[in-house]
Amino acid sequence: MDFLSVIGLFVAFTAIILGQYLEGGSLMMLVNGPALIIVAGGTLGATMVQSPWPVFERATRMISWIVVPPRWSLEETMADIVSWCRLARREGLLGLENVVESVPYDFARKGLQLLIDGNDPAVIRETLELDCHTREQRDLLAARVYESMGGYSPTLGILGAVIGLIHVMHNLSDPALLGEGVGVAFVATVYGVALANLVLIPAGTKLKALVKEESRLQEMIQIGIVAIAEGENPRVVESRLQGLIS
Repeated sequence: MDFLSVIGLFVAFTAIILGQYLEGGSLMMLVNGPALIIVAGGTLGATMVQSPWPVFERATRMISWIVVPPRWSLEETMADIVSWCRLARREGLLGLENVVESVPYDFARKGLQLLIDGNDPAVIRETLELDCHTREQRDLLAARVYESMGGYSPTLGILGAVIGLIHVMHNLSDPALLGEGVGVAFVATVYGVALANLVLIPAGTKLKALVKEESRLQEMIQIGIVAIAEGENPRVVESRLQGLIS
C-alpha cells in the first residue's frame, strides 16, 4: 500500500475541515447533495464523452494504483536477468524453458519466449521496443483521463454555482428557500475546486509517474534479454543495468 497517498488525502481534507471549523463553521455546511451530483456527475459525464471506451476502461482499472501501486523492483528484476544470463551461458537458451512459467511479469515472459524460440537479437529488440512503447502510450492516455477530469471539475463547480444562483433568483419572494440555493451555489464551487486539486490532478500525475517507472522496468528487461541473445558476459550485463537503477 502507498501510505503517502493515503496520508496526503487525509492531510488535505483534514486541513479543509479544520479550517472550516476554525472559521466558525460546521462540517454539515459543506455537505450538499445537489451540489455533489452536479459536480461529480457532470465531470464523469464530460470525461466519458471525451474518452474512447478502451481508454476510459483502462483508467478505471488503474485508479487502484494510487493506493495499491504495482510492485516493481528494479533490483530484483536485475538479479533475475543476471541469473537468466548465467543460465543461458551454462545450459544454452533452451535452459530458460524451465524458468519461463515461474516469471510473474508478462513482458519478461514474452522476452524469454522470444529468446527460447531462437529469434535474432534485432528482432527481439524491435518486438520488445514496440510492446513497451504501446503499453506506455496506452497507460499514459489512461492517466491523462484524470487530469482531464481535474480540468472539468472546477468548471462544473461554477456551473453548479450558477444553477444555485438561478434558484435563488426564482425564489426571492420566499426567504425560506434562499438558503438552499445559496448553499448549492457556493458548495458546488468548493466541491469542484477541491475535487480537481486534491484528488483528480494529483492522481493523474502519480499515475503518469508509475507508468514511467514501469517503462523503465521494461527497458531494463529489454536490454537484458537482448544482451542474453547476443551472448554477453553476465558481469557486463549487470554493470550495464546498474545505470538504470541509479
